Amino acid sequence: MNDHSPRTTGSRVPDDAPDDAPEEALYDALAAAPDDRIVYDLSGIERRYRRLRHELPDVAVRFALKACPVDEVIEHLARLGAGADAASPRELAQARRAGVPADLTHYGNTVKSDQDIADAHRLGIRTFATDNSEDLAAIAAHAPGARVYCRLATSGAGALWGLSHKFGCPPGDAVRLLTAAGDLGLVPAGLSVHVGSQQMTADAWSEALDLLATTLTELLRRGIAPDHINLGGGLPALGCLDRYGNPLDPPLDKIFAVLREGVGRLRRIHGGPLAFVMEPGRHLVADSGAVRARVVRLARRRAPDGRVRHWLYLSCGKFNGLYESDALQYRLRFPTHPGGERIPAVVAGPTCDSDDAWDHDDRALVAVPRALASGDPVWVLSSGAYATSYLTQGFNGFAPLPHSCVAGTGRTAADHR
Repeated sequence: MNDHSPRTTGSRVPDDAPDDAPEEALYDALAAAPDDRIVYDLSGIERRYRRLRHELPDVAVRFALKACPVDEVIEHLARLGAGADAASPRELAQARRAGVPADLTHYGNTVKSDQDIADAHRLGIRTFATDNSEDLAAIAAHAPGARVYCRLATSGAGALWGLSHKFGCPPGDAVRLLTAAGDLGLVPAGLSVHVGSQQMTADAWSEALDLLATTLTELLRRGIAPDHINLGGGLPALGCLDRYGNPLDPPLDKIFAVLREGVGRLRRIHGGPLAFVMEPGRHLVADSGAVRARVVRLARRRAPDGRVRHWLYLSCGKFNGLYESDALQYRLRFPTHPGGERIPAVVAGPTCDSDDAWDHDDRALVAVPRALASGDPVWVLSSGAYATSYLTQGFNGFAPLPHSCVAGTGRTAADHR
């Protein structure tokens, strides 16, 4: 059984929060929220962005919109100088409306229709990802003269979500594609990798950088000199738990060290001007977002095998904000029950779908206050990544979460539903 209700000192901020955790304004907003919602702390997101730029000063940031397609977040990051990684014309249009310049925006999805490519081109997008010849030909036809970069396939080992099957190609195919790009009137502009979402090892980055080095060397041998390398996403959140409630504790300092060494190595191989970008999403927003939910019921149920368990049903589950609970746990805080007896429980959402629950394994049970009653508030911490992306339109009639944004001063933006 894992007790991950954060301990508290004199502040509302849990004392097991990440070092650059959101400010107290976030917890004040959760306490003041009159209904279920997700709250984002823009100051916390800014601090995470600034730390990333400090650790990797030679790498530009293109925020992965899919992790948090919230206008206020995108606008705030754009004001700090971040670009955008978008995966559809709708995301591209949102980035442009939020103030992200077209030249700091790329179409990072290798899966796109002819119409998608044409729409992106009309929006002023000139840089496209690719990993197959059919897509490359479509870019040439519908975005003539565009810049293309080829995504290399990685194993995805060490990540909570590997992303290893649907995207990317081997180095040899990448060389052939970028060679063909020039013949089609496109600019063979770069290479990219993605080591998987919530990547927990530095070794994965080492292996990806080796792939990039091998491919870049062969491209240069053929007279093709890309002008940029896209290091992709995968940088982890710091405040989430594994599926059994244990801290994930990613080796972030080691990951940054590997990336800095890799950037220097690739520049030495290239021998000329070579820019670098990354596509962080979860790393920037996960720990600066939290859901204010409610207890639906704390119930005691007997299973068909005779075992008796407690179940904590929350007003928020997989279909209205906590989709990623299939692979991780979120830290829970029970603000009206800071002490008292705790009991092990399975945590589940409110819908009549059996998948709408956290892991049922005994090792994954969460210690919750025995005194919980229907309607009590529950704060779901480090839930800022993908919570708004994966919302359904109202599965089983449970409404999508609205959102609010707060700054470090405690100011709260208007509600959005």
